[in-house]
Amino acid sequence: MQTDFLVIGSGIAGLTFALKAAQRFPDKKVLVITKTQADETNTKYAQGGIAGVWDFEKDSFDKHIEDTLISGDGLCNKQVVEIVVKEGVDRIQELIDWGARFDKESDGDYKLGKEGGHSEFRVLHHKDVTGREMERAMLEAAQNQPNIRIVNHCYVVDLLTQHHLGYLITKSTPHIECYGVYVLNLKTNQMEKILANITVLASGGNGQVYRSTTNPGIATGDGIAMVYRAKGRIENMEFIQFHPTALYELGVTGQSFLISEAVRGDGGILRNKNGEAFMERYDPRKDLAPRDIVARAIDSEMKISGTEYVYLDVTHIPTDKFIEHFPNIYEKCRSIGIDVAKQYIPVAPAAHYSCGGIKTDEWGRTSIKNLYAAGECASTGLHGANRLASNSLLEAMVFAHRSFVDAAEKIKSMEVSTDAQSIPDWKATGTTQPKEMILITQSLKELQQVMSDYVGIVRTNIRLERAAKRLDLLWEETESLYQTTALSPQLCELRNMITVGYLIVKCAQFRKESRGLHFNTDYPYKSTLVQNIVL
Repeated sequence: MQTDFLVIGSGIAGLTFALKAAQRFPDKKVLVITKTQADETNTKYAQGGIAGVWDFEKDSFDKHIEDTLISGDGLCNKQVVEIVVKEGVDRIQELIDWGARFDKESDGDYKLGKEGGHSEFRVLHHKDVTGREMERAMLEAAQNQPNIRIVNHCYVVDLLTQHHLGYLITKSTPHIECYGVYVLNLKTNQMEKILANITVLASGGNGQVYRSTTNPGIATGDGIAMVYRAKGRIENMEFIQFHPTALYELGVTGQSFLISEAVRGDGGILRNKNGEAFMERYDPRKDLAPRDIVARAIDSEMKISGTEYVYLDVTHIPTDKFIEHFPNIYEKCRSIGIDVAKQYIPVAPAAHYSCGGIKTDEWGRTSIKNLYAAGECASTGLHGANRLASNSLLEAMVFAHRSFVDAAEKIKSMEVSTDAQSIPDWKATGTTQPKEMILITQSLKELQQVMSDYVGIVRTNIRLERAAKRLDLLWEETESLYQTTALSPQLCELRNMITVGYLIVKCAQFRKESRGLHFNTDYPYKSTLVQNIVL
């Protein structure tokens, strides 16, 4: 199969690129592939909103830039921050033009929320299901575009490069090129080759590496792992943001229900098991401090008390106001027997967002030619050591747009490479069907346990060393399985998650300081050397 534009992932980043490419080049083919349903994305589960400067009487680009830089703890690329903040409002307007509906006041102005780390009210939202509304609008727009084809249940296994032509490729090889991908068609269970002039990775995050995460089951770091195997550049993987307030449910593992930061923006108060409001002991901004500070504070309180959760108190917020702003959260709490008007909500931190990822420049270009990355899988320089709340959806749209602008110039004179035509079809000779799925499921449990216990909110050198040793063993076992058995999504995802786990641990070991989301008790202070960790 051949296409002009290949987009891997159907979240806000992927669909932004696809829509722009399809509208600009109606004679060219745009193929969007996703490993489950088109609407099952990290975007769908984004509750809080999208940040942008709308009220220029009270707010300004400079304030939004400064808030982002402060949150990023010295590692943001200031040029990228300025690009995202200043171009972001135009991207949000495009989203509105595509049909996204954000909450408004009675006078017709947009309701603007305020979240941790923001100095002004600037967050647009749709109730507490902002991401779902954005995904709905963009999918409808994409489905009305005749030259966009969305293929569900299509699992990407690897990027195609000169390696598949028999060349030795290393990280020092100049001019590595991407020709497309190998995919496993889950409907036919057949391996297929897709050739493309331009490939865009919008494959989302990697929260499933941890035992408890707000991310859906699809967030297995596939794009990051594929680029690393293809000898592309990855950076800053140690900066994993733990959302401070995931709903705690006894015995529930995997995807946790997110209690949006906007709840604290509306006045929610964190309390320990004794009912004490504790955030004032950790930061003068109290419950509206940046997420890394809040998550570490909760972790500290849990360790002091020996509990697995703290409480979020919203009993003082008028119930009708809470239901209006957070209907989804209200219904979820009610479904498990919590009356938010009378009872505190049990919450605990959960892996939420990866600030590092595939290294890109200001146009979304990766270190591999004709390969772009946008969204959570990318490391653009915006977030630095810690993401400011509600900046991620903004970043995804800005860099999908900028990737398209750059790719649009390239595509005019491009044809599928003659080298690409020589890439062989996938060969599965000598492999057998896996006899015991327990080999995969048990390794996944071990991976998630190791990452959660040793590479969580607070780290130490010995924990990281232990994690590295255990991941080495898991990698050896899984690679042996990969070489001898027929491919399945479960095996490929496990392989990718072990790679991502390795990258997180390795970057954490290289960073001899505590900065942003990375806190190592053996190096409790910031280093005077400010650097990105690139692998």
